[in-house]
Amino acid sequence: MAPKKETDNNKVVAQNRRARFDYFLTETFEAGIVLRGTEVKSLRDGKGNIQESYAEAKNDEVWLINAYIPEYQSKMPFGHEERRPRKLLLHKREIAKMHDALNKKGFTLVPVKLYFNDRGIAKLEVAIAEGKKKADKREAVKERDWQRDKARIMRDFN
Repeated sequence: MAPKKETDNNKVVAQNRRARFDYFLTETFEAGIVLRGTEVKSLRDGKGNIQESYAEAKNDEVWLINAYIPEYQSKMPFGHEERRPRKLLLHKREIAKMHDALNKKGFTLVPVKLYFNDRGIAKLEVAIAEGKKKADKREAVKERDWQRDKARIMRDFN
């Protein structure tokens, strides 16, 4: 049996592609999100943005701050606030691990990917991340360019 690909059944709604460039991602966690009905409908339409968002651990809870989920465009009498804080659902030991990491200097919680799993439940991939310095970012750009050139050379060679 072939190994299951990550995106076989998972529908990715939003990705924070900048996270891997700006941070060293040390450990990732899959978290559930507490959403309202119109938020789920909006996400199912593929709308949502986690580019400018971050996660915050306080009072033994983890919250997603500044994630943008637009109002669902229908004749619903009541919608939702687009940038409200949303509670993340994690195990206590995961929350404790995140809390410990945030107490260290230079670490933060970065949302990486928002998606629906194979059961149709909205999930958020959150990573404990350490900020990169400017030189590290330059090194990443150099490495990416070299990989692209190497692939081009190998393709032309064959």
